[in-house]
Amino acid sequence: MTKRFGSFVAVDRADFAIGRGEFFAMLGPSGCGKTTTLRMIAGFETPTEGVVRLEGADVSRVPPYRRNVNTVFQHYALFPHMSVWDNVAFGPRSRKVPSDEVKRRVGELLEIVRLSDFAKRRPSQLSGGQQQRVALARALVNYPAALLLDEPLGALDLKLRQAMQIELKRIQREVGITFVFVTHDQEEALTMSDRIAVMNEGRVEQIGAPREIYDEPRSVFVAGFIGSANLLPATVTGPGGEVEVGGQRLPVPAAGGDPRSGDHAVLMVRPERVRVLVDAPANGHVGVRCTVTDLVFQGPVVRVALAAPDGSPVVAHVGAADRLPFLRPGDQVWAGWEPDAARLLPARTAAPSVPDPHPEEVR
Repeated sequence: MTKRFGSFVAVDRADFAIGRGEFFAMLGPSGCGKTTTLRMIAGFETPTEGVVRLEGADVSRVPPYRRNVNTVFQHYALFPHMSVWDNVAFGPRSRKVPSDEVKRRVGELLEIVRLSDFAKRRPSQLSGGQQQRVALARALVNYPAALLLDEPLGALDLKLRQAMQIELKRIQREVGITFVFVTHDQEEALTMSDRIAVMNEGRVEQIGAPREIYDEPRSVFVAGFIGSANLLPATVTGPGGEVEVGGQRLPVPAAGGDPRSGDHAVLMVRPERVRVLVDAPANGHVGVRCTVTDLVFQGPVVRVALAAPDGSPVVAHVGAADRLPFLRPGDQVWAGWEPDAARLLPARTAAPSVPDPHPEEVR
């Protein structure tokens, strides 16, 4: 589907399916189209082209209140004059569900979100994380086909946000309902998701499992947006992905696309895979000669900032178990890594076509 606002293309030919019971994240920077995509799924926006199918039915022109989905926003909009129990019961009561069934559903959901002991409290008497769990229970109590979450953790502090990441995944597993989660936070997406769609400038750049997205990015954007990455200019010098980086010829077994000799490319290596060496790499390792520019203590790791011969920045995360020699800015060292730690990416890539992994389970 495509969504235009005048001449501006907010979502450009998004084409993917979300499986039943899946925790699916849409990840990207502000303005990439992820929230607009979620709003089209929810029914708050209508696609300019294309369709949205829910359980096989085209719902592109169906209003939000008639779609079997619920949305949880960053601001939970709980009813302040109602108790936790009454907030959760509001949905089924509005649908004239029998009182015995309402009691059963509310009791079950409050147990799942671990708020049974807080049923009589008002929202103002709860913490931010507890209010979020009330909003989740209220959205889930009508058993929607999918729950849509638009950056619901954004208002929480860091520690509470990290705790709620684990809670959200636990709740999703227990209720078994499809979660579609919008975020710009890479850690959230990697922690909770079964699959991630990385979006950029309205296009879906890549869809895959968290480990695949992190270890096997298909573009420079995905590599740089997900976590930290060293992105070194490279020139393909031979078949099989051999490249020249910083005056060194290196083998690169993992190459995206079909690199040809003379092509400009980008060599990606994650900082945690880089070792700082006094001597040239040996024992199967490869690397480039570098100059130390800075060292920063970050608790579990020391962040060593280096510069390759062409000036490209290289970062290594050195853990306590690694033997780090005494270094000062200006020292000459080697940045080394195992060949399979690197991935060769095209210098410029168009948005790849994304195959439909669950054609029979369109959500």
